[in-house]
Amino acid sequence: MTVTISRLYDSYADAQRAVTRLESAGVPHSDISIVANNSDNWFEGGKKDRDRDGVDDRAESAGKGAGIGAGLGGAAGLLAGLGLLAIPGLGPVVAAGWLASTAVGAAAGAATGGIVGALTEAGVSEEDAHVYAEGVRRGGTLVSARVGDADRTRLEAVLNESAVNVRDRSAAWQKAGWKRFDPASTPYGADEVRRERQLYSSGIR
Repeated sequence: MTVTISRLYDSYADAQRAVTRLESAGVPHSDISIVANNSDNWFEGGKKDRDRDGVDDRAESAGKGAGIGAGLGGAAGLLAGLGLLAIPGLGPVVAAGWLASTAVGAAAGAATGGIVGALTEAGVSEEDAHVYAEGVRRGGTLVSARVGDADRTRLEAVLNESAVNVRDRSAAWQKAGWKRFDPASTPYGADEVRRERQLYSSGIR
């Protein structure tokens, strides 16, 4: 039996490490997906500038060995296939893998929105799907993997490192009036994403 496990990360770097750990644990690239907010255009025109210094990270890592951009444009692995997409309610995202393609395909017909529809179709609870989608909208990165039920506990432990506590995060949003992800809502802009990230950068998950 195959199950879907997902985790939300405040930073793309944390999500990137989670993907690498999944791959090292033996999960095939075809069973992993990543969807990252791109409101601040860190990924533009195929260039990957996660440290936002104006230089493609792949060029930097070539000179540094294991630099900040190492692995972003590697010859193998899920992250080599990153591309730009627009998903309703999320705005511009950088994505790769099965969930992203399912979300785009579901966008036209899913009343709950492309990303929520794709997650629930994969077996994620609707409550969690709304939180994951809203997390990406607010600047986060979602990693999902299809795994065997027997491996679920082991691989969830792999994903848990640096992951957002979605129950606490959802409670914080609800106190501010949030109810559920709305695919018709206006995507967060770069300044809004920056403020959201700063809010949780103190270690609050």
